[in-house]
Amino acid sequence: MLENIQSPSDLKRLSKEELDQVVEEARQALLEKTSQHGGHNGPNFGVVEMTVALHYVFNSPIDKFIFDVSHQSYVHKMLTGRAQAFLDPDHYDDVSGYTNPKESDHDLFTVGHTSTSLSLASGVARARDLKGEKNNVIAIIGDGSLSGGMAYEGLNMIATSNTNTIVIVNDNDQSIAANPTGGIYTALRRLRESKGETSDNLFKALGFDYHYLEEGNDLDQLIALFEEVKDTDHPVLLHIHTIKGHSMPFMEKNKEAYHAGGPYDPETGEYKSFNTGGKTYSSITTNLVLDKIKKDPTVVTLTAGTPMFLLNQDQRKEAGNQFIDVGIAEEQAATMSVGLAKNGAKPVWAVASTFMQRTYDQWSHDIALNNQPVTVLVYMASVNGMNDESHLGFFDIPFLSHIPNVVYLAPTSKEEHLAMLDWAIEQEEHPVAIRVPVGPLREIGQADKTDYSQLNKNKVMQVGRQVALFGLGNFYGFAEEVAQELKEKHGITATLVNPRYITGLDETLLDNLQEKHELVVTLEDGIVEGGYGQMVASYLGDTALKVKNFGISKNYHDRYDCTQLMAENGLTVEKNTSYILNQLN
Repeated sequence: MLENIQSPSDLKRLSKEELDQVVEEARQALLEKTSQHGGHNGPNFGVVEMTVALHYVFNSPIDKFIFDVSHQSYVHKMLTGRAQAFLDPDHYDDVSGYTNPKESDHDLFTVGHTSTSLSLASGVARARDLKGEKNNVIAIIGDGSLSGGMAYEGLNMIATSNTNTIVIVNDNDQSIAANPTGGIYTALRRLRESKGETSDNLFKALGFDYHYLEEGNDLDQLIALFEEVKDTDHPVLLHIHTIKGHSMPFMEKNKEAYHAGGPYDPETGEYKSFNTGGKTYSSITTNLVLDKIKKDPTVVTLTAGTPMFLLNQDQRKEAGNQFIDVGIAEEQAATMSVGLAKNGAKPVWAVASTFMQRTYDQWSHDIALNNQPVTVLVYMASVNGMNDESHLGFFDIPFLSHIPNVVYLAPTSKEEHLAMLDWAIEQEEHPVAIRVPVGPLREIGQADKTDYSQLNKNKVMQVGRQVALFGLGNFYGFAEEVAQELKEKHGITATLVNPRYITGLDETLLDNLQEKHELVVTLEDGIVEGGYGQMVASYLGDTALKVKNFGISKNYHDRYDCTQLMAENGLTVEKNTSYILNQLN
């Protein structure tokens, strides 16, 4: 059935029995692809019926669907001409894991971050009204996404518009991790428990025409509800109770583990792990933070809906009230950390680089301007991190390193990382961010005794002549390889530098390089423009030293092959060595 659906118009011609078959085929296609390929599992299994009903009742792309985060849009893609990407393993990578207008007119926006759909919908609806058009605007947002402050701004704007905008709250009582208690989650729970009849209805108070559906995975009831509100002339909110991972017992049982991941066994759900069980940068970070929590009641960890970066479910229980999940609200995590630090606590905020981008003002105005000792663990800041254009993690260096008062550190080994983290948590002078290394754990074998309060002191790992290699953080090992190639094959002993500090320069070292060197090469796992290397180049700009910066070009690189992208940017041992030899000759 799916193979014959090229657009939603094909779906509208089907009988009730055939629609049920589409639901089953879509669920089977999800199971086969995600178990082999990985992806967002629970979010998509939970909205199969809802997506079929939406496309059966409404008329996309004339009616506008806006998916919040959009990681729940797999079935939407199946029904809009992209089913092959879910049915044929040779085409699994043809589509993004998120909505993408480059793929289809049915995808209105490229979206990968949360709490944006309602603000987007408010703008789309206003433009429609200005043009005198009459189509429906439908925003689909999860209960977890409602924890983000931008969602409230969007709800407020839609409620004041007095025009057609249909908000679907997909409520499965689960964010990525389990929803915290209190707040919006209490309001939603009371609505669920009363089947939408409780008197303290947040959405009615805002001015929405509110409808509740308990059986959110029942196709017939969904179709009836959507037909009832289609072509409305006022803001409507549909509160639909679904089950995350619906019909997959192992996904329903452990919703957090099956939010995303894979490949996995489609029968048992057992993940095909690529980790041999050895230590990783994540595990050593967790161990140090948990040790701090046990010894010091003022150490507190924060996360914005992604606690798995630092603590698993059991470790969160162990941390107790020294663990805080603010929901999917990075701005709240950032500024709450400032309040904690100001009042004598020691906050440690764990965040993915791509999500930290949402907190520029909080970093600048709240954390840095107040110069509070907040510790931030920045995960997946690398070309080897997530590779969808909506989730790139290598824009962090220009973003963070030019804010006053901030110290941004780039460890290159287990020992450096632990020493930096210990110092960051205990010091009281600066906000400190640590770029958690990406890749295999590198161990030196002896503790790092560096006094990191002496800011911006680089470590010279090898003294040489002619060329100086600065290998920042994740790319220090790459710089080592280039230095080895130069020495073993060309007889050139390069000076090899581990900068360690991203936010400042070791000016004494740079001044001293001028005597015996002709060339400085910087290697960084981030975009070149505005990066660490350009700070070095700017400082040495009026000297005789040549400076070359290697990194990633400024672009939204989408679903790239990491090896290929690095090669395109000159980030191979062969290309680096060739460049250096040409310059020296």
